[in-house]
Amino acid sequence: MTAQEIRKAYLDFFKARGHSIIPRALLVPQDDPSTLFTGSGMQPLVPYLLGQEHPSGTRLSNSQTCLRAQDIEEVGDNRHTTFFEMLGNWSLGDYFKQEQISWVWDFMVNKIGLDKQRIFVSCYSGNAKLGLPKDTESAGIWHEIFTAEGLDAKQVEIGTQEQGSKHGEQSGRIFFYGDKNWWSRAGRPEEMPEGEPGGPDTELFYLYPQVKHNPAYGAYCHINCDCGRYIELGNCVFMEYLKTAMGFVKLPKRNVDYGGGLERVAAAAIDDPDVYMISLMQPVVNLLEKLSNKAYASNTTPMRVITDHLRAATFLAVDGVSASNKEQGYVMRRLIRRAVRFAFDLGIEQNFIEDVTNKIADIYEPDFPEVALRRHQVITSLSKEEKAFRQTLRKGLRQLDKLAKQSSISGQDLFTLYDTYGFPIELSTEEIYSRGLKLEDSWRVQFDKAMERQRERSRTASKGEFKGGLGGHGDIHKKYHTATHLLYKALRDTLGDTVVQHGSNITEERLRFDFSYPAKLTKEQLETIEDIVNAQIKRDLIVAWAEYPTAKALNEMGALGAFGDRYGDRVKVYSMTPKDSNKPYSLEVCGGPHVEHTALLSEGGKRFKIIKEESSSAGIRRIKAVLA
Repeated sequence: MTAQEIRKAYLDFFKARGHSIIPRALLVPQDDPSTLFTGSGMQPLVPYLLGQEHPSGTRLSNSQTCLRAQDIEEVGDNRHTTFFEMLGNWSLGDYFKQEQISWVWDFMVNKIGLDKQRIFVSCYSGNAKLGLPKDTESAGIWHEIFTAEGLDAKQVEIGTQEQGSKHGEQSGRIFFYGDKNWWSRAGRPEEMPEGEPGGPDTELFYLYPQVKHNPAYGAYCHINCDCGRYIELGNCVFMEYLKTAMGFVKLPKRNVDYGGGLERVAAAAIDDPDVYMISLMQPVVNLLEKLSNKAYASNTTPMRVITDHLRAATFLAVDGVSASNKEQGYVMRRLIRRAVRFAFDLGIEQNFIEDVTNKIADIYEPDFPEVALRRHQVITSLSKEEKAFRQTLRKGLRQLDKLAKQSSISGQDLFTLYDTYGFPIELSTEEIYSRGLKLEDSWRVQFDKAMERQRERSRTASKGEFKGGLGGHGDIHKKYHTATHLLYKALRDTLGDTVVQHGSNITEERLRFDFSYPAKLTKEQLETIEDIVNAQIKRDLIVAWAEYPTAKALNEMGALGAFGDRYGDRVKVYSMTPKDSNKPYSLEVCGGPHVEHTALLSEGGKRFKIIKEESSSAGIRRIKAVLA
């Protein structure tokens, strides 16, 4: 089966079992300052896993595009990517372990056709000190399945990664690990704050016997070994506990959260441990072979990096991101520049991104209409960045000319060339040696330290990856969220109906709102917008919400939404209405939360005030505002 066929089969499989198929969320989370990107399928669903009712019901499924920028340096091996799709299904207080585990097995073996003898699983070994029991229920369900299939179902206690590398597989099929099989947004159960949910999980692994164990990862192989012999295909989280001051208690409603990597499942389906050989990526690899006149087998790293990075950049552009030096735009720029860097390694010196992006669009258009809709803009945006970067490379050469005047060149100098000018380290050292210049003896250590500091900054930016919703759900967050609705309507009242939201970001200190507009706003326009918002706050509009069919909300009622947002069959619509009228001032599709009436925004004599208006990217303006 191709990856496209697997994606469709998965959604059809769960639709037949009563699941609503919900649309993918944007790669850039809305109203969420805690993370730059949607990094997992469950991230947009956290409010519903915490108890909020989902408009589409208690059984949900989708294929969510994800991006994990912290994995950027790992790309180049046979399984790591920054961009991937996560096949997901969720039970919000509905079914639990028996159904979930049985369905995952049924799908993997009977629908996809994976070799059942090569499937292995892990379960949670428990934590006696915290009163968290061993997950014998999941292990028991797996034991029944394996035994019924005529497979040996030996259970083995592993504990930690280190213990696994010391003792190996021990002829097991069901393995118990500790913290590795516990899930919460905070990590280990000891690190969870009060009020945080979590639970045990069971993970599925696929054995590639053709891959030999690498002793660099430990004396013996086990299913959680990083050598690539076993690849994790999916993870069933059973969220059933709540951390309290008295310890862990059971949640009133138990949830299931399953996530499986489409690329990895597709690789297993063709029995190839190299995910770059699946139908979503091999056509791009073939194109790179043609452009470079070089074989993939002897140039795997550069071709993998280019394929992955330009897939990620393409979907970022589809979802409204433009390359820049800030936040998501910076990551997008870095992805494009790394792709061009590795194209240099392949000897591709002409502008090539247009060809590659066209190929990526060809692959995804049939299943993602938004790719077709924005194809031209995406190619223009990425090609423009490629051309600009080639100019940056020339600037880097000029910077190298300046460094040549020094007695020696340090690792920090090389990192500046890499980070500021996008200069590949390989090109830097080659130029230095060809010019007869001297590198400091410790240059590599210095460069690696500088690189590690950058990675740490990336990890910091990626913390809270699973935190959905706003930066919090306190009163100030609700006030600022309410204010964004008033600001959106005031912008359209002042600038016209062509204004469309392109994202927002809310913290305890301020709100940020991005919108389409071709020019810098004048002082008079900003003052008018402020006055409109404050007038509506003073009118004390009543804030309420109701669910409607999506077509009715958007087409008949005229509710506003953010650019690029995708919705299911039903949506939640928030209205802000004067007490003496039945006609709402503001009507928006939104998940909440908000205050009950707008006068609460002026508590303590506060007023809405715009503190900055600037360009976010081409054709997109950004307003930052406070209640002060």
